[in-house]
Amino acid sequence: MKEIDRKLAGEIDRLTNKTFKFDERIGEGWFSAVYFLKTKKIAEEKIPNNHVTMQFFQKDDAVLCGTDEVIALLHSFADNPETLEIKSLKDGDRISPYETVLTISGAYQQFGYLEGIIDGILARRTSVATNVYNVVKAASITEKPKPVIFMGDRDDHYTTQAGDGYAAFIGGSTAQATHAMNEWWGKEGMGTMPHALIQMFRGDVVAAAEAYHEVFPGDELSALVDYNNDVITDSLKVAKRFGDKLSSVRLDTSRTLVDKYFLRNHHLLGTFDPRGVNPELLFALRKALDDEGFQHVKIMVSGGFTEERIKDFEEAGVPVDMYGVGRSLLRHNIGFTGDLVLLNGSPEAKEGRRFRPNPRLEVVEYKNV
Repeated sequence: MKEIDRKLAGEIDRLTNKTFKFDERIGEGWFSAVYFLKTKKIAEEKIPNNHVTMQFFQKDDAVLCGTDEVIALLHSFADNPETLEIKSLKDGDRISPYETVLTISGAYQQFGYLEGIIDGILARRTSVATNVYNVVKAASITEKPKPVIFMGDRDDHYTTQAGDGYAAFIGGSTAQATHAMNEWWGKEGMGTMPHALIQMFRGDVVAAAEAYHEVFPGDELSALVDYNNDVITDSLKVAKRFGDKLSSVRLDTSRTLVDKYFLRNHHLLGTFDPRGVNPELLFALRKALDDEGFQHVKIMVSGGFTEERIKDFEEAGVPVDMYGVGRSLLRHNIGFTGDLVLLNGSPEAKEGRRFRPNPRLEVVEYKNV
């Protein structure tokens, strides 16, 4: 878990305004709940000299993400943002239930209408970062941690990719599937072949791999081997064709299918669920590769993997080298709340809430960049 610990230690520079492509309509209140807009107008007209402190928290043990985005939002759309006092934890910090992660102090009308947007940013980014962290942790319970590839491009609207990819990076994923997912820190997406490539070669995995290798000779060659629902046969075909040039094979078998290996070996059935990418299939694949001298070929799996499923695989010693995970990482499990807790320097909050100072908060300097 060294890589995750490095990120959680706050060694990542804060992202700046230049990173984000905010919709200019935010400043017009287009994305704010109307009652915030009405409160802004009332404050301007009736109590313009108010000075409030708003604090934000959530209710779980989590990996915080979204603070840099929120700070850039405030610096871009708050009135006179240089006069606000912002204190914040950093993206990647481990946080506890009810711990204050962010405070904003100033006149309500300067920033209050952004409250809901701030809650939403922190909720989504922290949910993804925490989900990824938990999956990476599950894939790291053995002596040799397994890489986790973030493959969430098909599970949500494309406009979420940059932020979700960054949150996945904060959570500890090894790589992301699209260039957009890597945009905020200047990397590129990674990937090899989809089923569509094999389809255009009429199900010939070897021909598809040859074409891939000819067009992208500098890439590590990874073959997708479940197209014909016969992963061991196709894995060996590709391995025999490419030898040391084959880096890995990937299984993405549907949870509704039983691989042809089991249909040829009926005696193996009856004591486990043979559908999809299952442990028994992976043990058989690893043995088949090793018996043919292809110990160097790694096995990557994808398709419906969750924290719980990965933990089960790892505890059982299933021979997986990499996990590709998508939908389960995008579950929105964490919600944030913003509360006004100080008014003109004195405690003032709704019943059940109070000002919760946090010595871990750092003062954020105003930078209009």
